[in-house]
Amino acid sequence: LRNDELAQIAGRAGRFMTDGSFGVTADARPFDAETIEAIENHKFQPVRSLNWRNSKLRFGSPRELIASLEEHTTNQWLSRAREADDLMSLKALAERPEVQDRVQTARDVQLLWDVAQIPDYRGISTTDHASLLQGIYAYLSGPGQIPADWMGTQVSRLDRTEGDIDTLSKRLAFIRTWTYVAQRTGWTSDEAHWRGETRAVEDRLSDALHERLTQRFVDRRTSVLMRRLKDRESLVAEVNDKGEVTVEGQFAGRLEGFRFTLDKSATGDEAKTLRQAAVQALQPEFHLRADRFYNAPDTELDFTEQGGLMWGTNAVGKLVAGSEIMKPQVQAFVDEEAGADIAEKVKRRLQHFVDRKIATLFEPLMLLQKDETITGLARGVAFRVSENLGVIPRDEIASDVKSLDQDARGLLRKHGIRFGQYTIFMPALLKPAPTRLRLVLWSLMKGLDEFPESPPPGLVTIPNVDGLPDGTYPMSGYYQAGSRAIRIDMLERLADQLRGQDSRAGFEATADMLSITGMTLDQFADLMGGLGYEGTKGEREKVKAAPEKPKELTAEEILAEAERKAAAETGAETVPEGPEMETFYTFVWKPKPRARPERPARKPQGDRAPQPEGAAQGKPRRGKDGDKRDRPKKGKPKREEGTRSFSSGPARKDRVDPDNPFAVLAALKDKN
Repeated sequence: LRNDELAQIAGRAGRFMTDGSFGVTADARPFDAETIEAIENHKFQPVRSLNWRNSKLRFGSPRELIASLEEHTTNQWLSRAREADDLMSLKALAERPEVQDRVQTARDVQLLWDVAQIPDYRGISTTDHASLLQGIYAYLSGPGQIPADWMGTQVSRLDRTEGDIDTLSKRLAFIRTWTYVAQRTGWTSDEAHWRGETRAVEDRLSDALHERLTQRFVDRRTSVLMRRLKDRESLVAEVNDKGEVTVEGQFAGRLEGFRFTLDKSATGDEAKTLRQAAVQALQPEFHLRADRFYNAPDTELDFTEQGGLMWGTNAVGKLVAGSEIMKPQVQAFVDEEAGADIAEKVKRRLQHFVDRKIATLFEPLMLLQKDETITGLARGVAFRVSENLGVIPRDEIASDVKSLDQDARGLLRKHGIRFGQYTIFMPALLKPAPTRLRLVLWSLMKGLDEFPESPPPGLVTIPNVDGLPDGTYPMSGYYQAGSRAIRIDMLERLADQLRGQDSRAGFEATADMLSITGMTLDQFADLMGGLGYEGTKGEREKVKAAPEKPKELTAEEILAEAERKAAAETGAETVPEGPEMETFYTFVWKPKPRARPERPARKPQGDRAPQPEGAAQGKPRRGKDGDKRDRPKKGKPKREEGTRSFSSGPARKDRVDPDNPFAVLAALKDKN
């Protein structure tokens, strides 16, 4: 440092009024006698030159402006100052193509220079500062003003008083940039508001920084709290709307729900003192908050998709697995210092909320379990449906369902159970709210670390994602088919339409099928492949709609039509290249072959066991009562021309498959 700079430091320390001594720190060399004499007698080298920069600027273009700022002077008392920050910012902005496209007139250059003069209070690199300036210039040169929402975002993220000294110092430097912007006339729509807002944030950050500096060098917080604890005085705690806890005016930490988090800046003995004082002061607050929570309506409580229990924005507990899937337990988040009574009160209120939520969303299952008229095998099916929260794949319970008689099925249908081709389910429980809770309860019983999220409501199909736990899609209300999964109620509607199709001869997708799934034809073909159908793609000439009834033409239209025909006869009109084609799929039922048990090798013809009497070829088999099982032939009715034949014989195209009841019904309908 120069002698005049050392004298300035001494003056700031107050030594211009009171004499002091000269000392150094650490290993710095001592002051020499000449320096001490110069500072005491205020004798310094005279100033022989002044920094200068050209004030006659040219705004024809950014290049001309930069050239005018870099001009030198011939005056020996003046010397050009080092390259200033605003000039470096101007150069960085002028090199950017986005800025070059916007600068067209001298007025644009003047605005660019005004933006470049925004000080870099943050002390970051020129490139980062230029990026901020580019955004401001884009708003000023486009809409004409900085948008209020963008300005608010920049200011609000700095309006935080937590953190250490370095963090607060950076925020304070950042907000001063926006304080400068708010002071420029015409740059914002509400100048008075933003000037007051930025100044208020700057004041809060400055006060917080002052508090941190005070805590570092003179720990007032610890001394105040230690004195109150020693004197056994009752401490007063306050909790604001942000959850910030102050004890006797000193910031202590945050209270989130019923858990207190100590100020992170407190360490060692200070942290122990601060927690002891905070816990003692928060005892009345814990009781008041517990009473308010216990009397809060259920609308203020909710559960997350990961099993957390929330009171507003605060986590107050979580769900844990119980003895049954619809009887989960709760674990309350309450500090030990709050006391066992507070913890039990919070837990009891959470359990009431969970039980009522399950009873409301799964009311059909509750009624199903209480119905004493359901007995026997139907009772077992009802239990399996309840155990799976209203959704169970049919193949998991196929044998039991097959054994149900119509009366048992009717009892279960009264409770809303639908026996679908692919899933046994209760349509009322496929709504978003029951589905969201079902996934949480199912994940608890499965012991999953991370619970799968419920699909967005309203989607008929969702992507088929690998890596999810087995059973996720049925619990979500979807059935996996191909590269996507389809909602099970919509799949059953599709299955109802597929039953009426000839799945052996082949059929095409109808408009209703595509409408149900909301898919394109190619996506539908992939879905059908996942359901066991094979789709064959083809092309054919598109059938155009029948022409409308010709309307009466005016004389001018008749003349124009005659001219068009004449031009077509002479070859003046181009001939279409060919017919318009369309793509179609033909679907045939081809499920994957099932593994069959191996049969013993057939014995040679001569070793066959003798057949019982009446079982020879050509003779009908008889039942236990001796009646013939085959229908007696009283005379073959004459078949009308154009009807289908049900007799045996060589395969024909119009032959009806007797194993397909829908084809038989269709043939009988045609015959009648």
